[in-house]
Amino acid sequence: MAVEVMKKIGICGFKDDRKTILELIQREGCVEITQMNEDGLEKMNTAMPISTFERNVVACEKALEILAEHSNEKVSVFAGLEGKKNIEDVDFKKIEYTRKDLMSSVNEIVRQGKEIESLKNEIAKCEDEITAITPWLDLDVPMNIRGTTETDLYFGVIQGQFDQEQLSFKLSEMEDWPEETEVRVISGDKFQTYISVLCMKADKGLVDSKLREFEFTRPAYITHHLPKESIRRRNVRIEELNKNIEDIAGVLEYKNKHADGVRKLSDYYRVRADKYKVLGELDQSQYTFFITGSVPEKNAEALKNTLEKEYSAFVELEDYKDEEAPVLLFNGKFTGAVEGVVTAFGFPNKLEIDPTAITAFFYYFLFGIMLSDAAYGFIMFVGCFAALKKFPNMSQSLAKSLRMFMYCGISTLIWGILFGGYFGDAITVIGKTFFGVNITVPAVWFVPLNKPMEMLIYCLIFGIIHLFTGLAIKGYMNLKQKDVYGFFADTVIWYVFLVGLLLMLIPTSMFGSLLGKQIVFPEWANMLAKILALVGMVGILLTGGRGRKNPVKRLLLGVYSLYDVTSWLSDLLSYSRLLALGLATGVIAQVINTMAAMGGKSVGGVIMFILVFVIGHVFNMAVNLLGAYVHTNRLQFVEFFGKFYEGGGREFEPFKENTKYVQIKK
Repeated sequence: MAVEVMKKIGICGFKDDRKTILELIQREGCVEITQMNEDGLEKMNTAMPISTFERNVVACEKALEILAEHSNEKVSVFAGLEGKKNIEDVDFKKIEYTRKDLMSSVNEIVRQGKEIESLKNEIAKCEDEITAITPWLDLDVPMNIRGTTETDLYFGVIQGQFDQEQLSFKLSEMEDWPEETEVRVISGDKFQTYISVLCMKADKGLVDSKLREFEFTRPAYITHHLPKESIRRRNVRIEELNKNIEDIAGVLEYKNKHADGVRKLSDYYRVRADKYKVLGELDQSQYTFFITGSVPEKNAEALKNTLEKEYSAFVELEDYKDEEAPVLLFNGKFTGAVEGVVTAFGFPNKLEIDPTAITAFFYYFLFGIMLSDAAYGFIMFVGCFAALKKFPNMSQSLAKSLRMFMYCGISTLIWGILFGGYFGDAITVIGKTFFGVNITVPAVWFVPLNKPMEMLIYCLIFGIIHLFTGLAIKGYMNLKQKDVYGFFADTVIWYVFLVGLLLMLIPTSMFGSLLGKQIVFPEWANMLAKILALVGMVGILLTGGRGRKNPVKRLLLGVYSLYDVTSWLSDLLSYSRLLALGLATGVIAQVINTMAAMGGKSVGGVIMFILVFVIGHVFNMAVNLLGAYVHTNRLQFVEFFGKFYEGGGREFEPFKENTKYVQIKK
């Protein structure tokens, strides 16, 4: 449980040093900068360089897309796990001297990419024209011919499927159809017919009006040569265009060796853009500039000494008092793996503790119970462990997630051994089906499928421990805030009340039926349970409405607080999902094993067993792993955090080198 102590920092330095000081702060990545906006101070206009840097970043990204498109390098399916490439700080700074040449290469790559796009667009245009011309292949004259001095010749499309005889008959039946007009069918399909029309100039208006009844339209494209020749010319042009594309693609493939340099350049301009955004918001006078913000206490003195020694700057450090400091969590690998779960709910506010460590223990514990198969747990552990070792540079958030599932895999492995689950009952089924022997691996503890009610009792016990831990944390926070009365009213009294109710419940027949045997308390224990419940109830009634002067309102609020016992009951019953998901994993696994073994021990049966076994268990593991993840999160967010945690803290967001492709070593 660790929240870094924050200090407020104020920096005043000479204006000539502002860029180098900002670079130092950005490189260290430990200061969150806030604006002062003091009257009488000015700000530097950095809109132009920011625009230039961001435009260069966009150009670099476009160049990388083009290079990737024309690269023969095979991308691994695990490329997303590789993360950023490590680079020395001095190597990153060298980009300052090569950036112009690299940017020239980037612009040339982008230009060539646009040229390829233009060539592809021209190819697409030629192909569209070929498609438009193809129905006119049987035409023996160019489509742009216009007839003679006395006649008009033109072409078009009518809706519907006609052959020459059908169309001639249709037209001849039309009233006032000019007999001198010749309509010839060129080609057609089941939707439309392509025709040529030869008519006297004097009859053209009448012919057009008659053809409109067939929804006559002119061709989308008119050829200036015979259709066959037009198509031949376009095919030749397409070959030329494809050759040009191949030539440019070959150049781009060669230029792919510059890809690493372009990635560094992209990050270089990305870092510079961030620096100038901050630079444009700094308060400045004629000779000085000012920075205010927050810094972790562990970094504060070292940063102060560096700034004052190397830049003659004045640095002031101050403790946070009533203000809400930004929150930076600090946990080890085991507990820090579930930081994402905690921060998804919210960062702790200034009155709360960081619950990550306690959450981690319960998270791994409960997840393992829900999945509870040793084989599944082992696969999870090995897979996540191998990925973490193979790709040490993966992003921090992804590494935390994989580490969390790795520890969940260990928990699942342990619970699977305790419950005797190894791909369900796969060992027994394989032994009976293929070797004719009865092999069983006994559970170290017990098999939940054989004793579901006993398992339910244990799940409820785990739930009580989980909920009572949340209540204890609430009491701890009350004491930390020196709220002794709140500790007594919100924690001690509720412990007394809930313990009394539990002691009253245990000897009942309902609990005995769940447990499978009746528990009998001595009379003094029964009396103690009633006294505890009564004392707790009275205490809640009297303290639940504290803070209200009106005694009636105070009592009514006490009654309302007492009603919260129903939420405790519903929260406790939520832990029955531990049993439900654990049983679901085991039952589905056994069904899969049974189905896989139905083919017997023949060759076909072995093949069937392997296929059903692998596919079935992959599906079962995936579905129940997702279910365990979702429901474990729910038990943390609703049942556990609901007892003490509100969140609402603001995440610490330092000014740092936000790179995409490289990790700069300090």
